[in-house]
Amino acid sequence: MRAFRLDDGPDGDGRFAAEVRRRVAEFDGIWGDVAPVGFAAVAWGLATSLTPAYVRPHPRILSVTCRRNSWDGTLTGEVAIAAPWPAALAGARAWTQDRGWRDWPQTFGQYLAPTDHDIVRAPHLRTQVLVDLTVPPDSLPATPAGPGDDVETAARRAVAVIARELSDLIGPMLAQLDAGLPTPR
Repeated sequence: MRAFRLDDGPDGDGRFAAEVRRRVAEFDGIWGDVAPVGFAAVAWGLATSLTPAYVRPHPRILSVTCRRNSWDGTLTGEVAIAAPWPAALAGARAWTQDRGWRDWPQTFGQYLAPTDHDIVRAPHLRTQVLVDLTVPPDSLPATPAGPGDDVETAARRAVAVIARELSDLIGPMLAQLDAGLPTPR
């Protein structure tokens, strides 16, 4: 299962390239770095900050960030995923005290925070799975030497590599959550 889809259409690709050019100063201090991690983290941040985003997440993905790990310099990601109630709470409902507890509100399959109106009507228990992981730097593109290089292509490639790696790591988890099946032991 793909956790992320890139908006590779002419408009999406062009929007991202234009944003990279417009915000090229955000890469200052990274140019020519031997490790591709800092460049990739900035490119990912730009790609996920566009509206609509250049990187489209699976509906269960609430947030995703990538940064340089301060311990060893690798690319570290944190992904928050909407999850069903834990079995310990979903099975026995005595704790609900018949107060109409609700799970994640959804619109068109997208998991959303409850509105103030929703909360007034019923309490909500929104569980999340937080995944901390490392993206292997082997396939990340080299950091451009400066803003005169083909920064847009390197940024697109970095974002594509991160999306693929994250999908490989959390895609099976998303498929399991979407299927609603218990995990075999």
